[in-house]
Amino acid sequence: MNGISYRLEPNLSAVEFVDVLRRSTLAERRPVGDVGRIESMLRNADIIVTARDEDRQLVGVARALSDFNYCTYLSDLAVSTECQRQGIGKRLIQFVRETGGEHVALILLAAPAAQLYYPHIGMDRHDSCWTLPPDAG
Repeated sequence: MNGISYRLEPNLSAVEFVDVLRRSTLAERRPVGDVGRIESMLRNADIIVTARDEDRQLVGVARALSDFNYCTYLSDLAVSTECQRQGIGKRLIQFVRETGGEHVALILLAAPAAQLYYPHIGMDRHDSCWTLPPDAG
């Protein structure tokens, strides 16, 4: 897809964010029905990178938390399904990495539908990740 522009957009609106989540595969794993929570997720992120087409429509977003010295956690990577397989996700990841620092490790938890994507773009699998779900006592 030609004409995609990438930029830091720390004030991305919750409405646009939820819209691109719904047009990707991420909405089923994010609290898109809770606007207050989505808004807080955006305002507390350290890095928000957007991809917009020629009409300024949001077609992709990367949201990350970083200490800018050791690690950056890429918490959301969403590209609308009609724009996937065009390098947008890869470029969003590169932009996050450049912003967080190239000497900083980039970490993410892959969505089930994206398991094969990350090795394709050169990321290594790490088998010792552990999570504590929000409903765990």
